[in-house]
Amino acid sequence: MVAAGSRGLGFGIAEACAKEGAHVCIASRSQEKVDDAVMKLGKYGGGVQGATVDAKDSDSILEWTDGVISRFGRVDGLVVNAGGPPAGRFDDFDEDDWYDAFELTLMSAVRMIRSVLPTMREQKSGSILTITSSSIKEPIDTILLSNVMRSGVTSLVKSLSRDLAPSGIRINNIVPGTILTDRIHQLANKRAEMTGVEVDEMMTNMEAPIPLGRFGKPEEFGTTGAFLLSDAASYTTGVSYFVDGGLSRTLF
Repeated sequence: MVAAGSRGLGFGIAEACAKEGAHVCIASRSQEKVDDAVMKLGKYGGGVQGATVDAKDSDSILEWTDGVISRFGRVDGLVVNAGGPPAGRFDDFDEDDWYDAFELTLMSAVRMIRSVLPTMREQKSGSILTITSSSIKEPIDTILLSNVMRSGVTSLVKSLSRDLAPSGIRINNIVPGTILTDRIHQLANKRAEMTGVEVDEMMTNMEAPIPLGRFGKPEEFGTTGAFLLSDAASYTTGVSYFVDGGLSRTLF
């Protein structure tokens, strides 16, 4: 199960899993985007399906999970993902913006994880992977809402890793650096607007600090996600795994 899997980072993981022969069910709010992504993934075999899901709605998430279990009888992996909150600084947001970010980023993770735990506990296995942000280590000035909420998701994952381990369930974070998706273009546009520089210059500025000298590719991020979901990572739980071209300067 891959949330927000119709494009970007989620699609990268869905594609990598499909290439390895996994049955994949992607979710998105847009039926059109789901259908387009399922068509693209269809070249890897018939084990791909899609669902229209609202990450802010518990019933919608439960319906998605129940549909997967009804078809396949189990859930072996879940990718927790949702579109990021709007970019901006503290004074840009009112109280409703904070509640919306809480619902979209933190509570969606709680809802998705809660939905798959009964079947994973029953089968005594499962792997959960949350897509977070490098801001969990180094807060980013222009995405305050994301900084706060994704730190909460990271804390949730670390806490759950110890609780779920006796049930054979692993849970990890995957942390993207500057992976070239629509989100990066959105952030570049927002930062350009805030600073008064041209968008192309902002993209160059964002790429320059990356030690490997380039933006990451969604497929590079996706193969790492597929690894963490798979049995190849069977002794890995409770970690935040960075896919960032060496950008982060933190030790831990």
